[in-house]
Amino acid sequence: MKQFIFVFLGGGIGSGLRYLVGKYMPNSNAGFPWSTFSVNLIGCLIIGIVMGYFIRTSADLKSDLALFITIGICGGFTTFSSFAYENISLIRSGDHLLSLSYIGLSLFLGVLMVLVGIKIEKFIF
Repeated sequence: MKQFIFVFLGGGIGSGLRYLVGKYMPNSNAGFPWSTFSVNLIGCLIIGIVMGYFIRTSADLKSDLALFITIGICGGFTTFSSFAYENISLIRSGDHLLSLSYIGLSLFLGVLMVLVGIKIEKFIF
């Protein structure tokens, strides 16, 4: 139950931060969805840093802190459902190339950001 509360609180923080990013970096009705793209890449970087630390130090990946940050904050901050919806909107509007670019860049750069986060972690902690 304690871990559920940590995930719940982290999710609230992540969702609140996601709302703020969307408010100050709004997506236009047409064009590239920069807000969702940005939060997803930032979330990948954060999870890379956190997981890199926990793996390097052999810390418990299911500890309260790890769950709070990874599943809670990162889970609430990033948004796969918005990513999927935005791609459907781009496809419906006939912007197939932009949709494919968004999908490809999100996947490639998301994985790259996790790797960069793991590398950065060594210099932070």
